[in-house]
Amino acid sequence: MTGDPEQPLSRRRFLGLVGASTGAVALDPASVVASPRHAPRAHASPAADHFGRIFRLPPFAEQGPKVEAALRELGRPGGLLDAADALAAGPKALIVDPSLSANNPNNPNQTAGTTFLGQFLDHDITFDATSRLAHATRPAQARNFRTPALDLDSVYGAGPVAQPELYDPRDTIKLKVESGGVFEDLPRRTDGAAIIGDPRNDEHMVIAGLHCAFLLFHNRAVDHVREHRRLSDPTAVFAAARRLTTWHYHWLVLHEFLPQIVGHAMVDDVLRHGRRFYRPRRGKTFIPVEFQTGAYRMGHSMVRPSYRANLAGDNGQPFFGFIFDPSQEGRVDPDDLRGGCRAPRRFIGWQTFFDFGDGEVKPNKRIDTKISTPLFRLPLSAIASHDAPIALPQRNLLRHLTWQLPSGQRVAHAMGATPLAPSDLHELAPLGVGFERSTPLWYYVLKEAEVTADGLHLGLVGGRIVAEVFVGLLQTDPGSYLATHPRWRPTLPSRTGTFRMSDFLAFARVDPQSRGQ
Repeated sequence: MTGDPEQPLSRRRFLGLVGASTGAVALDPASVVASPRHAPRAHASPAADHFGRIFRLPPFAEQGPKVEAALRELGRPGGLLDAADALAAGPKALIVDPSLSANNPNNPNQTAGTTFLGQFLDHDITFDATSRLAHATRPAQARNFRTPALDLDSVYGAGPVAQPELYDPRDTIKLKVESGGVFEDLPRRTDGAAIIGDPRNDEHMVIAGLHCAFLLFHNRAVDHVREHRRLSDPTAVFAAARRLTTWHYHWLVLHEFLPQIVGHAMVDDVLRHGRRFYRPRRGKTFIPVEFQTGAYRMGHSMVRPSYRANLAGDNGQPFFGFIFDPSQEGRVDPDDLRGGCRAPRRFIGWQTFFDFGDGEVKPNKRIDTKISTPLFRLPLSAIASHDAPIALPQRNLLRHLTWQLPSGQRVAHAMGATPLAPSDLHELAPLGVGFERSTPLWYYVLKEAEVTADGLHLGLVGGRIVAEVFVGLLQTDPGSYLATHPRWRPTLPSRTGTFRMSDFLAFARVDPQSRGQ
């Protein structure tokens, strides 16, 4: 964000700079009508800088104290969604002994890094800074402070001219990277606040490390363009390096991330037969709330309670930490993996998170209705609005009232799919408000993945929403390779012949095998 580069850029200040405190301009809502027989089209897509809807369907429940209380009960610590991980055993034990997370099984088809690549994507396309939890808001009245395109605006900001604080003064078309000791760290101000395009990418160490990897990848791309294309004009070099970075990023989204999240069959179906439900008008791409709150928050179910951040950062020993630990609040170098801190051990050894072929990679958690226990007690620093509740599942569920989202069953019917039966959702009946028959979309998507795909990927409803939105963003963005050069293939080196996230990290020179981690 622009302004005095020495003034701390907290999340609260960021919200002020992007205008969150001034409210949003009211625009016409999206009106997309879905039916099993006819693919819906938007009659009037919302502006690109506002949210919208895919389906015009009634909300899952009538707003009122009883429904809100039921949502809070469903998402509370120790409630139905809490995996009850044995946190007292410590972060290392939770990784090496699966019996300590018996309700929170591993996903053998995804590596631990899939979660955080998904979070990075979310931060690149959506940031709701104006709506309030449980207060009904029309999506077209809520501004999205990210562009609805996979354009890495969360990394590049407004560019080297408009936001020079993000760029290296020694080579102004390269992004600024600093060190927390031996390895890379985000550039920071004197108070520890990160100097980046989106401060949410400093919520915890893993997302901060991934942001660093994108900074370094771009900088290597600048060197690559200068060497191989023999360009000298800084503007041309920057544009070519950004395109090289962005297109490899798009490839990873389409060919590595999406198949893991929705399954290869769903990706192939959307690419071959087209998008049936997410069909914004040309130039009117928007982020639908059914995606933003209902389906894409499946990533919260994939988070492990703890991680091995690196192999040798803690006095020569591996650094294990809970993703968040409330007891570490206020410490200069906390034992958990929260962000906003700089210390020599606070770097990411990527062989834990992506497969480098060395046997060190760890798995994700399955997509199901069990959420890792640390996510029920978030530090306020990890919540952009700095307010309660601090249980992430409660926040997700209350947001269904904000957007007045339809039930998972109604969305399934609109897609022409057979919905889950009340018996599949029987655990919701004791809440006394009929959620087993009209289920909050996020919970439905998690349960659908659990029941129909054994938690290995999303089911039909959740998978189609996620696949159609990501494919739609790529197909409608004139800067995407899929929209302009659909036969393009990655040009940078690959260890396996298919460009993967491990190759991306290797090119960025954060390959752990070359750094003695």
